Amino acid sequence: MRDIDLHKLADDARFNGFHRLVLFWCALIIIFDGYDLAVAGIALPSIMKEMGVSPTNAGFMVSSALFGMMFGAIFLGTIADKIGRRRAIVACVGLFSVFTAAAGLTHDPVTFSAMRFLAGLGIGGVMPNVVAQMTEYSPRKIRSTLVTLMFSGYAVGGMLAALLGKGLMEAYGWSSVFLAAGLPVLLIPFILKSMPESMPFLIKSNRLEELKQLASRLDPHYRPRDGDRFALPREDKAVSAPIGRLFQEGRGFSTVMFWIGFFMCLFMVYALSSWLTKLMAGAGYSLGSALTFVLVLNFGAMIGAVGGGWLADRFHIKYVLVGMYALAAVSITLLGYRVPTEVLFLLVGLAGASTIGTQIVTYAYVGQFYPMAARATGIGWASGVGRSGAILAPIVIGTLVGLALPLQQNFMAIAIPAVIAAIAVALINHDRSTGAHSKDSHAGLGEPSPLGAKSALSGAARFDATA
Repeated sequence: MRDIDLHKLADDARFNGFHRLVLFWCALIIIFDGYDLAVAGIALPSIMKEMGVSPTNAGFMVSSALFGMMFGAIFLGTIADKIGRRRAIVACVGLFSVFTAAAGLTHDPVTFSAMRFLAGLGIGGVMPNVVAQMTEYSPRKIRSTLVTLMFSGYAVGGMLAALLGKGLMEAYGWSSVFLAAGLPVLLIPFILKSMPESMPFLIKSNRLEELKQLASRLDPHYRPRDGDRFALPREDKAVSAPIGRLFQEGRGFSTVMFWIGFFMCLFMVYALSSWLTKLMAGAGYSLGSALTFVLVLNFGAMIGAVGGGWLADRFHIKYVLVGMYALAAVSITLLGYRVPTEVLFLLVGLAGASTIGTQIVTYAYVGQFYPMAARATGIGWASGVGRSGAILAPIVIGTLVGLALPLQQNFMAIAIPAVIAAIAVALINHDRSTGAHSKDSHAGLGEPSPLGAKSALSGAARFDATA
């Protein structure tokens, strides 16, 4: 009789076709998610003209999706640890696909806002779930790289919206870019068939067959044997109230620091997304269309996400993040000073790398910090709390712009949250993360799952329950 440590099996696995499949689906879902979020900003001028809405009402129409994202991140992230991550992901894809398409059929701002709120539930809810999914199945040595590579699809979605939006709107009107967002709903049957389920949920649900298949796909050298018992570290076993796990085992203070980091980073992301073009135009720069800004900002985000993930796998992820937040503070502050246009575009790219890119690396860190059973919950609550920063940013910076302050002061106001986020992340107690004490966790597996008693496995592989 053997105790098969699924945590160790996933950590020590070599990258193979199974990991490519998980990466493919998670990245594709994030691309669609990024498109759905960006599409409203791309089409907003046309929507305002057709519906005859004021800038104030237009701001509320855009913010409705952000409110939905806040609730979706919290509740759909939490429920995934109870109903299964695969079903939660599918529910989110259905929400953001159907209701984004439905928004394209509306003719008044109230109905449009309602549809965008419902779409926002899916947009916000899918993020913590795919991050948790990619984190759970990634080999430990390249975990941050795979998570950030997957999440860079968010920037790809934003660029896709920018590139396709103009052509579609000129040919078919603004509704077309929303209707196109409904296509991912056709992928739901394939996601249900191909996407693996969370391992703690399978153990909790007594689903031996899927566990056997997953173990073999994670490590092709593994051969099941009669009497094999599946086990996870005690901290990774699913519990009835995973929210409480965020504050247990000395993680409470660090949880709050993550929330502060998310709030500040998303404040910067949405402050730049909402006001960068307006601030630069007001400063007298001739920078071309807003499309160019979207592309440069998101291209920088891709470089920052992938580069930050690569660094995080080779150095301490916490200090990589502190350095990225410091870069954000410097680059955003410098945007307030007159520089050559080429330098300005470089600074915009660095701002994208150190805000959107840093946010993606922060998702990777929080995904590694919490145990499997509470991972989606931890990411969901951090993302949900952070969404309040996204909602406040356009309002706060808009108020400052209305005061006609010097350009430097506006950008300093956007840069200050980077300093606060750097301090918050630096104060996180990394010793309480799952990865930092995985040896202790593996050494203390506790009672193996009773599933093993029913196992009809056969083979000769041996897995020790130590890291």
